[in-house]
This record gives sequence, structure tokens and C-alpha cells, in this order.
Amino acid sequence: MWHSNTTVSPVVEAWTTYRTGSAGQWTPERLAAAKGRERVSVVIPARNEQATIGAIVATIHAELVERVALVDEIVVVDSRSTDATAAEARRAGARVVSQDRLTQGLPRMEGKGDALWAGLAASSGDVVAFVDGDLREFSAHFVTGLLGPLLTDGSVEFVKGFYHRPLVGPVSVETDGGGRVTELAARPLLNLFFPELAGFVQPLAGEYAGRRRTLERIPFVSGYGVEIGMLIDLVDLVGLDALAQVDLGERKHRHQGTEALGRMASQIMVTAWSRMYRRGLTTEPMPPSTLLTQFRRGGDDALPNLDRQIAVTETGVTERPPLISLTHRAVAA
Repeated sequence: MWHSNTTVSPVVEAWTTYRTGSAGQWTPERLAAAKGRERVSVVIPARNEQATIGAIVATIHAELVERVALVDEIVVVDSRSTDATAAEARRAGARVVSQDRLTQGLPRMEGKGDALWAGLAASSGDVVAFVDGDLREFSAHFVTGLLGPLLTDGSVEFVKGFYHRPLVGPVSVETDGGGRVTELAARPLLNLFFPELAGFVQPLAGEYAGRRRTLERIPFVSGYGVEIGMLIDLVDLVGLDALAQVDLGERKHRHQGTEALGRMASQIMVTAWSRMYRRGLTTEPMPPSTLLTQFRRGGDDALPNLDRQIAVTETGVTERPPLISLTHRAVAA
């Protein structure tokens, strides 16, 4: 059994008690009445998600646009898909925008963060909710849970979702085994260097929402570091009390292999390093290297005496600047 005689900091304990909610607290009807004249956008970044994007958009459209007038627009950012993602999203009721067209004239960037930035630029809501495009068994409570604190409490600027993430193996299911990068990389980093954020259950969750006035004031990291970078930047910008988290139940989506997770963890560490430098916790703005060396067993290029191929990946990240800093904002085309 796991035991610890150490208690959580009073600040974190107070925050988790005060700023943690559950999606079931808010009905669509209650939120529609509470939103008043504010506009609500849902942004979904998607790359080759034709198998899931249609059901996600259709659920939001049927439950939160048609049945209850809560969501004003659904924006799907097509992130260089080579399948029918865009067509499926349009058919289900979303407005589809192209990541590359929205960022035309700006430096080309890779990764989810660039698609999120483009989606924020393309949307018009005063409150913007972000949802991943690979979710299975999607329910509208993923959106209402994120919107709840924002539409009912004017002191909340940003809401992060958390959930159980089952890891389905060949013979068994590990109930919370899906958050491997969180437990092995993100959570230790936050606890060591950004301890005020230790109360977030899922700091890397892809489901979150915020007020446009705040989201437009932070940069968006281009790769897998976008979520941890956003969380650190937001606590520095608006303070911990303006942040909240909501239990969304269970999240089912596809899982990546260990090698891919290693690349993800490396980008998260690079992103955290830049924020550590900003806080004076490191003396250099970048780590000594952003190259990640990994080993793949066997293969035609296996090295002698090693029986493995060497794979080297550049895991440095770039950032889109805060939207508010641009004199010419990207617009949907």
C-alpha cells in the first residue's frame, strides 16, 4: 500500500476544495439561461479524425445548439487531414476552417497548439471551449461541464477538465492507466517547479475552456507542450484563484505507443524549461539540447552489436504569440 505522512500545501488544498466541480452540477438549460448575451464557441482541432469527429459535432449540435441554445458556433480546425475529417465535420453541422489558411503569411508550425491558436482566431465566442477530436462515446456533458464555472461565476477565467482514462490492453483494462505522460513527466515537473498547480488532476487534458479576453493574452506552444505551457502562463497571468477544474467522468480515446509518448514528454519538458527560465529557476532560456535519442529494436538499419536502430527527434517547440499582440488577426476563410 502507498502511505505518506506529508500533507498537501494549504494553498493547494484550499484551491482544490473551492475550485473543483463536477459536470453534473450544471444542466444545459441552466447554462443557457445564465449565459445572457455572451456568445459561446466550441473549437475542435482535428487531424485525420474521420472516425470520431462526426459523432462529436453531431452530439454538440443536437444537444447544445438545436435542443438548447447554449452553443453559438462549432468550429472544427482541419489540421492538414488527408482523410474525410473536414467532410464529416461539415455534414454534422460544424464550420470547418483550414489551419494553414488561417495562418497564411505566418511561419509554418507543427502540432496541436497551432491548430488551437487558429481555432481561437477563427471563433467569435466570448467564452471558448476546446475539445479533442478523437473522443469515443462522446457526451454533451464534456462541453457543459467546462462551461459551467465560466457562465455561473464571473471570477473564473479558465476551466480544465479531468477524468478517468482507461488503458485497454490485450487481456485487461487499467482503469486510470491512460495518463502515463501526466504521471511520469508533467506531474513531477509541476510539483517540483510550479507547486501552486499541483492540485490539477489532469494538467495535460485536451478539454478546457476560457474567456476570450484571457485566452488572447497568452501564447500557444506549437507542439505537445501546449497544455502545460497554457496552464503555467495562465496562473502567471490571472492567478490560481481564477482557474478551476471540473470532473468530466470517463474519457475514451486512442492511445499512443511508448516511443510517441517519449517524444511528447520531451516537448513538455522543453516547454516547462522556458517557463522555469522566465521565473528565474534556470540560467539559460533553453535546455542544453532539444534532441531526443530513442532506440528501436531490430530493423534493416540496426547497428552492429546493438540490434537496434537509433532514432533522433528534434523536440524543440515554437510558439504563436498572444492573439492580442497581432495588429492583423487571422480570420476564418
